[in-house]
Amino acid sequence: MAPTAGHQHASQVEIPTFSIALPEKLTPDGPWSVYRSATSPFQLVSTYPPPADHVRTLHDNLEYAASKFPHMPYLGWRKRDDKGRLGAYTWMTYAQASDVRTALGSGLMQLGLQPKSAVGIYSVNCKEWLLYDYALHAYGMVSVPLYDTLGPDAVEFIANHAELAAVGVSAAVLPTMLTVLHRCPTVRLLVVWGASGPLPDPPAGASHCRLMTLEAVEGLGRRHPRAHLPPKPSDIATLCYTSGTTGTPKGAVLTHGNLISNAAGTATLLTESSPGNRHLSYLPLAHIYERVNIVLLTYLGAAVGFYSGNVQELLEDVTVLKPQIFASVPRLWNRIYDRVMLAVQTGSPLARGLFERAYAHKRACLAKGDPVGGRWGRLYDRLVFSKIRAKLGGELKYMISGASPISEEVMSFLRICFGAVVLEGYGMTEAACTISTTRAEDLTTGHVGAPNPAVGIKLVDIPEMGYTARDSPYPRGEICVRGPSVFAGYYKDEAQTRDVLDGDGWLHTGDVGAWLEGGRLKIIDRKKNIFKLAQGEYIAPEKIENTYTRSPMVLQVFVYGDSLRSQLVAVVVPDPEVLVPWAKERGIAGSLPELCANPHVRDAVLKSMQEQAREAQLRGFEQVHTIHLFPEPFSVENDMLTPTFKLKRPQAKARFQEELDAMYAAMPATH
Repeated sequence: MAPTAGHQHASQVEIPTFSIALPEKLTPDGPWSVYRSATSPFQLVSTYPPPADHVRTLHDNLEYAASKFPHMPYLGWRKRDDKGRLGAYTWMTYAQASDVRTALGSGLMQLGLQPKSAVGIYSVNCKEWLLYDYALHAYGMVSVPLYDTLGPDAVEFIANHAELAAVGVSAAVLPTMLTVLHRCPTVRLLVVWGASGPLPDPPAGASHCRLMTLEAVEGLGRRHPRAHLPPKPSDIATLCYTSGTTGTPKGAVLTHGNLISNAAGTATLLTESSPGNRHLSYLPLAHIYERVNIVLLTYLGAAVGFYSGNVQELLEDVTVLKPQIFASVPRLWNRIYDRVMLAVQTGSPLARGLFERAYAHKRACLAKGDPVGGRWGRLYDRLVFSKIRAKLGGELKYMISGASPISEEVMSFLRICFGAVVLEGYGMTEAACTISTTRAEDLTTGHVGAPNPAVGIKLVDIPEMGYTARDSPYPRGEICVRGPSVFAGYYKDEAQTRDVLDGDGWLHTGDVGAWLEGGRLKIIDRKKNIFKLAQGEYIAPEKIENTYTRSPMVLQVFVYGDSLRSQLVAVVVPDPEVLVPWAKERGIAGSLPELCANPHVRDAVLKSMQEQAREAQLRGFEQVHTIHLFPEPFSVENDMLTPTFKLKRPQAKARFQEELDAMYAAMPATH
């Protein structure tokens, strides 16, 4: 029986579009429910097409790239002069990276590490991070990345839980590592990079551990070279500890086959990428998003330029590197959108009028499937949008958004102003990154595209939330994923593994989706963080928060609901770049904390949120009824966000319990 497009039965065959439903039913009387990419409906992708179809591991991936692109630039970084000023990018070729990788791995083996040893990487993104990672894979070891923002408690937990034999660590976070080293008995070696002077001795109680520089380990390996000990596709490549919004970190077990299949499926999207295209690496390599980006870009022969380590200098890095590929998160895209729109609104009437005319023309053409806009579109590109494009280097081919939802308005803005292919991906660590992605030829917004060719997707009924596969016009339910990129489970945690991975191999994501026309997936809700209000309505706070953060006056928001009350409240961090000028125009004086304490300001912010709620058609019980303004942004440093910028709800609730109680106390008891 042939597959069909969309969610029709066999008697309603359509021309396949972005994904198709297979003749596999979840219930005997139900609709076809398992969807795959229309590019590979009959076989899930597990590796790249020929001539790279032999690539099955991360070791194979670098070997293939180093043989195909030996003299192409691969890893780039900016050096600082004696006065701390950053220069141009310096590059290491693929062949040079391969050579250093082998020397490092040989040195680690000479120091007593063995295949299957778990080895940590605790550092900001840099060339040393990747070279060390490749060294581990060349000799069958398991890499365990740690976010450079992690504090002592998390570092100690992961080191002991994963039983790390060694840790590669940057000098910037070495002090944190040293504070817990005496409580990490399995860690016998610290390999340090970026130190400006001699390394310290091991602290008291940590005499079991040796400290060496990366250069010393490389030198040792050159004196004692070892043949590679390549891993198998089924071998563990990494323990990827999820940053986690609750509880202790969980170590997702990802094999080489998981990572290669996911990258291979995603590779079908970047058809216009050429060897030598540049990518800016600034999203943490400890997160699966950037990790798989690098796997894919290595296969494609791209040049990976690392940011200088300071997010405040990121746009300078971009203008110097001039990337063709830029993967980021909505947090950055939103800031770019806000700054451009603010500049337009505060510019001259002539400039504003020209921008609005150009933007309207391009937007109308985009809606018709034409991203260029004909002769007028090309003229507007030169007169108006070229200046905006120069802010990101002026050479972008691909802009990729992931990790959290991007608004339809911002996605259209990126397509119009930057003229690049803008892709939005949806994924999670447990699926080795990408679950679904929009395609270049699909210029619609408001969805996350079709399944990665490496996975199948089904939607499972959630009766308590009113979602079923029979819903009309669009089937709805919890997004479940199966395929060669789905993880093996959580390390040393069978109970939590069973919570998300069922007996048939389906990964239950906790996200709620709907199938739109043509087999496009839309994320509509969240199952994991739902709570119930007093009247029995279920609330998914992330969906509501994503709506409210589209308000120009709102930077961040924490939505809360007491199960004994019938209405929602929220803690809101206003956007100072919007709020301060707004207040000044109205003669409202004061610092940002003073503005946040002003009831007139609070009412204005709430009004802007209510307008956004109406536009998004939030239901009455989903709307926030009162807010507390907080002047300090939620951040990793104040323990309100995970390293991937997800809100830590238990910490937010504890931090603002007094304010939450006060908001409810001020409401009538019936609320």
